[in-house]
Amino acid sequence: MTTTPTGKPVIAASSPIEVDLVEGQSYYFCTCGLSAKQPYCDGAHKKSDLGLKSHAFTADKTGKAWLCMCKHTGNRPFCDGTHNNISE
Repeated sequence: MTTTPTGKPVIAASSPIEVDLVEGQSYYFCTCGLSAKQPYCDGAHKKSDLGLKSHAFTADKTGKAWLCMCKHTGNRPFCDGTHNNISE
């Protein structure tokens, strides 16, 4: 079991990841940082004590997007540059 402060995600990477999204398709973004299928959820949060759940979202348009990998963005699931201000 992962033992970090409740509500504090694990930083999966220190920079965002580029993904292809399809308009109208639903996705489940990993908020805990533990998923082996980053940036998407694989249910790893269920085996942790973080108290976090996946973030469901539907793509507004088809195309490339930059999703947050530090898991601290203020614009979930999209990167807002927060990774530039946190230290691991």
